[in-house]
Amino acid sequence: MSNAPQNPAKKAIRSPGGAGSQSSRNSTGQSVKFARRTSSGRYISLSREDIDMSGELSGDYMNYTVHIPPTPDNQPMEGPAEAASVAVRAEEQYVSNSLFTGGFNSVTRAHLMDKVIESEVTHPQMAGAKGSACAMPACDGKVMRDERGQDVDPCECRFKICRDCYLDAQKDGGLCPGCKEPYKIGEYEEDVPNYSAGALPLPAPGGKADNRIMNSNKSLLMRSQTGDFDHNRWLFETKGTYGYGNAFWPKDGMYDEDDDEPMGDRIPETADKPWKPLTRKIPIPSAIISPYRMLIVVRLVVLGFFLSWRVQHPNEDAPWLWGMSIVCELWFAFSWILDQVPKLRPINRATDLAVLKEKFESVSPSNPTGRSDLPGTDVFVSTADPEKEPPLVTANTILSILAVDYPVEKIACYISDDGGALLTFEAMAEAASFANIWVPFCRKHDIEPRNPDTYFQQKGDPTKNKRRSDFVKDRRKVRREYDEFKVRINGLPDSIRRRSEAFNAREEMKMMKHIRETGGDITEHPKVPKATWMADGTHWPGTWAVPSPDHAKGDHAGILQVMLKPPSCEPLFGLPDEEQMMDFSDVDIRLPMLVYMSREKRPGYDHNKKAGAMNALVRASAVMSNGPFILNLDCDHYIYNCQALREGMCFMMDRGGDRICYIQFPQRFEGIDPSDRYANHNTVFFDGNMRALDGIQGPFYVGTGCFFRRYALYGFDPPRQKQVSWFGKTKETNARKKDPEAETQSLRNEDFDSELSTALMPKRFGNSAALVESIPVAEYQGRPLADHPGIKHGRPPGALLVPRPPLDPTTVAEAVSVISCWYEDKTEWGDRVGWIYGSVTEDVVTGYRMHNRGWRSVYCVTKRDAFRGSAPINLTDRLHQVLRWATGSVEIFFSRNNALFASSRLKLLQRISYLNVGIYPFTSLFLIVYCFLPALSLFSGQFIVQTLNVTFLIYLLIISLALIMLAILEVRWSGVGLEEWWRNEQFWLISGTSSHLYAVVQGLLKVIAGIEISFTLTSKSAGDENEDIYADLYVVKWTSLMIPPITIMMVNIIALFFGFAKTIYSDVPKWSKLLGGTFFSFWVLAHLYPFAKGLMGKRGKTPTIVYVWSGLIAITISLLWIAISPPKPSEGVHGGGFQFP
Repeated sequence: MSNAPQNPAKKAIRSPGGAGSQSSRNSTGQSVKFARRTSSGRYISLSREDIDMSGELSGDYMNYTVHIPPTPDNQPMEGPAEAASVAVRAEEQYVSNSLFTGGFNSVTRAHLMDKVIESEVTHPQMAGAKGSACAMPACDGKVMRDERGQDVDPCECRFKICRDCYLDAQKDGGLCPGCKEPYKIGEYEEDVPNYSAGALPLPAPGGKADNRIMNSNKSLLMRSQTGDFDHNRWLFETKGTYGYGNAFWPKDGMYDEDDDEPMGDRIPETADKPWKPLTRKIPIPSAIISPYRMLIVVRLVVLGFFLSWRVQHPNEDAPWLWGMSIVCELWFAFSWILDQVPKLRPINRATDLAVLKEKFESVSPSNPTGRSDLPGTDVFVSTADPEKEPPLVTANTILSILAVDYPVEKIACYISDDGGALLTFEAMAEAASFANIWVPFCRKHDIEPRNPDTYFQQKGDPTKNKRRSDFVKDRRKVRREYDEFKVRINGLPDSIRRRSEAFNAREEMKMMKHIRETGGDITEHPKVPKATWMADGTHWPGTWAVPSPDHAKGDHAGILQVMLKPPSCEPLFGLPDEEQMMDFSDVDIRLPMLVYMSREKRPGYDHNKKAGAMNALVRASAVMSNGPFILNLDCDHYIYNCQALREGMCFMMDRGGDRICYIQFPQRFEGIDPSDRYANHNTVFFDGNMRALDGIQGPFYVGTGCFFRRYALYGFDPPRQKQVSWFGKTKETNARKKDPEAETQSLRNEDFDSELSTALMPKRFGNSAALVESIPVAEYQGRPLADHPGIKHGRPPGALLVPRPPLDPTTVAEAVSVISCWYEDKTEWGDRVGWIYGSVTEDVVTGYRMHNRGWRSVYCVTKRDAFRGSAPINLTDRLHQVLRWATGSVEIFFSRNNALFASSRLKLLQRISYLNVGIYPFTSLFLIVYCFLPALSLFSGQFIVQTLNVTFLIYLLIISLALIMLAILEVRWSGVGLEEWWRNEQFWLISGTSSHLYAVVQGLLKVIAGIEISFTLTSKSAGDENEDIYADLYVVKWTSLMIPPITIMMVNIIALFFGFAKTIYSDVPKWSKLLGGTFFSFWVLAHLYPFAKGLMGKRGKTPTIVYVWSGLIAITISLLWIAISPPKPSEGVHGGGFQFP
């Protein structure tokens, strides 16, 4: 029907495949739904009779293809010629130029976009790239293109033809419309890499091996879902060899290194070269760590004696003061133990990138071409609101990812736009366009960092260590292009608004014209929805500027656009461009795959915020690229070290790496004031606590800068799981393979989990067969090389040399299906699989679940920071950020994720560290009381002890000296500066008396009353170069979180004056008690100094209301105390003194 002669617009009603609605999934027969796109962007369902009509409706079918997913029993009727190179390129071009939409109770549509952004697109991998027009009559399609963007001519006559017309010609007999001769497809097959040194050819599509796979796995869809031969699948599920690098390890002499017989079929590297580790542990020098541990024990013992003495010697004059102080001190001791004990085993680690390159990217018998054998990596970037997360910041992050130093064909970047904003969509398209010049420039001149905004703002000589003579010219050109790029990004909001207003005005005029022609009432203003329009003149399927049904933040279809299609497997060098004056002739100009995704949102569904968005990314990427490793970044966290992925891969590919669930990198921040007033760098945590946890079971997952093993995110246990008892005894409980030969073979679903069968897979992972099929592939490809006898769960070298299969429309349509709002219903997503739901700190919970299953993590501190991001330097924003973290910790404490309920697989010290995560906010209850004790002491003339005797002072001195020495030694092994340590102590008290207190209250309200907690996004700064980058530091934004610290500060200041005056005018001055109260008051005020400085602003301009409220509260508390406990007559003043009322 699609090739009916009376309907020239063939694109509208063509290909079956893709993901349909839920109802179409459950139907027994193939149900094809057709739709017509009107000029306003609406879709109208049509019957077959409507489709057969010619005339006025034909033009409306352009640009849309409806896909219905095939099943094993319902395969598309495609001939063998469809597997040819030209058809593959046509499908790739179609995928990259189409915007896929779909969701609940709606068909999946592929909108072919001739224009993605207003500016011209030149890179051949990008959506909307320019090309020649199709020569077929009444067709406005674009000609198929190759990797360089040049026209692909399927016939010798060079007749220009688009993808749709070419497929029609194949179905009509395979005759070229130009010369009327049959297509000679065999002449245009892909160039097969020349695998010498005994490499065996792969079977042809449709051969015996391919048929065997299809027959044995008919219950699951093939990755391509069309029956086309899949190289990765063939290597994974068969024992066919592919040179030395294959998915099968020969039995004879696998690990027999002492065998004197000839090599035979063994891997030559294992015998010819000594095995080298990729990583090594660097222990802390014993001269530092031994005294550190000893001091912990000494302080713990002295603390026990001190608290015992305090309990046995109460203050008879002020028992209430003594009682409050004892309770607080007992809790502080408990809190200190929880924080200090996990720091007993800190370690450092180092990687060897040279060994990684030698093992995976060097020419060898198993890799005769030197192609990369590294596993694939999918990079996730999440954003939600372009107002608070500027698109320019996100675009710079995307550019740093696209330019990373990793095999181009092994990288796929996914951007999740949870707001569904057209502004973010077009900003990402502009970034993909600018990457055409930025990425080759970085590769040519070894640029670092590869965030253009950071690079061009660097101080110093940019020509340092640059040796190429054309560097200055190229840099000048790229700088000019980047400035134009920023202008285009900054102008996108106005451009989208003007475009939408123009199209909406046109629609209103059309409506008025229709009313006049039909004789309607022209006085009534036509109700035309205020739509947001894309650059190609169609409605944006996501959120509109003026929300309407199906186009609001919480109500829009799922959207998926391949911004940059997957690159070719071989390097593609550029050509000298005289117009741009840049020579990329010796530079690989390929770009990694870039995908824009906005999951479907509908009213009535809990979308689970960031955790839900991350799980949607996991499913979509599993269907499209299925990288066995995932890098998770926030939109403002860019790659500062282009070799960061290689650093993380060293741990995953080393011996024992198959039991590592994730690699956590430290968070480093830019734009922080030099004094780091509010401890934004958080170095005590990232360089101290996290490094110490690395010596136990691994660091926490902290939300960004984390390199995951995809298989671990699916909720499976690690291989060779050891059961750890409370007494330290271990026993192996998960010995999956009894046959040594099977350790390098693929696994079945039952091998992952003894309780998991094929029938139960949809209950855990959903009803996507493609997603389920991808799980064993990701597990196998993520294994380290089995090049050492100690590696019991590896893969043979060369298994990942075969390139990935190209994307087809069916695969992308399936990806749209798995990001729909209904997909997670009645599955274990968010409960066991993926990011865990139920907490605002989903990152900590997700990492805890992995550690609780027996996985371990690694902390990777690189010489050059791996990633850098931004942090709020404004006091209010910082307090709200800490409030969100602390509230999540309270939620964890009152949930089943409390470490008290952890399994025996969680080590004891790791359990203590997770206990501290849930308990630390409750310290605020005791801290705020303790901060008022000095003031109460000064008002009452009493102290927490009866008298300042020698015993108390000795205990206090020893505890203080031990604390100081511990801090000095911790600074030594962690590398934290003393000033940074002091800033951390100050902000601990500031946050403990404000954000942590409110977090406890909010957490209790949620647990007791069920009141949900909502938080706003932390704003990311994108200030101009000429602005003061620290201007936000001096802005005072009032928040109720400031009330407790201000009150503590004012009460202690008044108490100091009160106590001093009271002692001066007293008959018998109690100087010792005044000294004790004054010392502790100054201790409180010294910690609150950064807070007081923040209230002053840049020039001491603080809102008057702050002082008024604080003064009123402080005076009220002071008068209340005097009224409750008035001064005794003996304490009155003489003669000319003053008296208190």
